Amino acid sequence: MTTAERQHRLAYLYAAIAVVFWSTSASVFKLSLRHMGVLTLLFFASLTSTVAFFLYAAVTGKLAHLRGFTRRDYLRSAGLGFLNPFLYYAVLFEAYSLLPAQEAQPINFVWPLTLVLLSIPLLHQRIKAASIVAIFISFCGVVVIGTHGDILSFRFSNPAGIALALSTTVVWSLFWIYNARDKQDETLRMLVNFAFGTVFVLAAALCLGKLEVPPLKGLVGSVYIGLFEMGITFLAWLKALKSAKTTAHVVNLIYLVPFLSLLVIAAVLGEKILPSTFIGLLLIIAGIVLQKICDR
Repeated sequence: MTTAERQHRLAYLYAAIAVVFWSTSASVFKLSLRHMGVLTLLFFASLTSTVAFFLYAAVTGKLAHLRGFTRRDYLRSAGLGFLNPFLYYAVLFEAYSLLPAQEAQPINFVWPLTLVLLSIPLLHQRIKAASIVAIFISFCGVVVIGTHGDILSFRFSNPAGIALALSTTVVWSLFWIYNARDKQDETLRMLVNFAFGTVFVLAAALCLGKLEVPPLKGLVGSVYIGLFEMGITFLAWLKALKSAKTTAHVVNLIYLVPFLSLLVIAAVLGEKILPSTFIGLLLIIAGIVLQKICDR
């Protein structure tokens, strides 16, 4: 086996690790929120991620490169840290506190199409007719999930929760757009972003009186989220993208996440997966795939 082939197999291994852990995230969100509030959960999860990124940067000898960060770099990281992890996960956890996991998870997956919409005013990109069709298909999926299949009534099961879940796609898309302009090392960038984000979460929790002493189950859940939703899993995905012959070889694996997530939700949380959830998810994925085809 050549070195290139070995690297390509490693890429699939890293991608599989990321997909498996991301598939458990929705269930862990719901379980952890049973034991603590949104900001407490986010603080300990974000703190865990920051420590994980710091240790990885230290072991790989990248910490010394922080000297190359300028004041502008730190200000950019502060802004990105406000978007993610602070604002994105605060809104996402709130959505999960209001919605069943089987609804919040697929709706959150709409973000690639929200990214297309935001690219029009922010990146001055033109949108194709096929892209409009793709966005319409995916948002029909959101309506199917949110109305439990009763689309003609247009009566959502929890309008506030649906609105929050959709708004996370806006925050994540903004983070993606501005993060792509940052040319610093990915690990150091995430370390500084999460360090700022953790400070923002702590400040908000203290100001609102929402910081709690978590029970052991809640603390374990927040550490799990910090490691396997935000931290180590991101590094594994990054390794997969860098090791693959082309990113297309591994990127398509991400479409497995919502489907595997539904299996975990049913097994761990005991939620009965509604036919409308599965149909809506298929519509969302169909829209995203159509958009990818348009891009090519």
